[in-house]
Amino acid sequence: MTELATPSAKRLQRPSWRDSRLVVGVLLVLLAATLGAKAVASADDRTPVWVAAGNLVAGDRVDESSFVRADVRLADGMGSYLTADAPAPTGSFMVRDVRAGELVPASAVGGPDAVDVQRVTVRADAMSTNGLSRGSRVDVFVTPKAPTSNDGSRPATKKVLESAAVAAVLTSSGGLGSGSMTSVQIYVPAANVQPLVEAVDAEAKVTLVPSVGAVTGGGA
Repeated sequence: MTELATPSAKRLQRPSWRDSRLVVGVLLVLLAATLGAKAVASADDRTPVWVAAGNLVAGDRVDESSFVRADVRLADGMGSYLTADAPAPTGSFMVRDVRAGELVPASAVGGPDAVDVQRVTVRADAMSTNGLSRGSRVDVFVTPKAPTSNDGSRPATKKVLESAAVAAVLTSSGGLGSGSMTSVQIYVPAANVQPLVEAVDAEAKVTLVPSVGAVTGGGA
């Protein structure tokens, strides 16, 4: 009876550097390590900066809710923004407008001596305040209540302010139509505060007209 040949066991061999699978595996590991190092390096290039949490208007006092932090990669020559390496400059003031979501330039923040505006509350026809919001810019027109001459001519309307910033749209009163009034706080240059207050006290009609190119509606 013929005996079957007994197969001999083969010993496992160490993979050789000539093994293409080993070479490919090593290359993949090196590639992953390189990409990971580049990703970390790119993240390290980002700079923490302060971003406007809402529409900021020249004259606003900066508080803890004014800014939010964002890590961004700044291009060359863009290092003039307010970095978040230090705490937000609460207690300082905005010296120019910054829109919600924009990076805050360091030059947009200053001390109280850099601010030359004051808040004045006026009551205007609701039709002229429709669509206004914080940060809007308006021209302010005043019409005296009583005739200015003895001949009974209508009082002249004058533009007393140009491109004044809206600090807040407050409350409305009265029904629909011409009798509805809205209280609006606007930032007024110091030199114009007294004339405007005198007009308001004299019950002059105040009309707010959006300035050319002004942003209206949707402000925070």
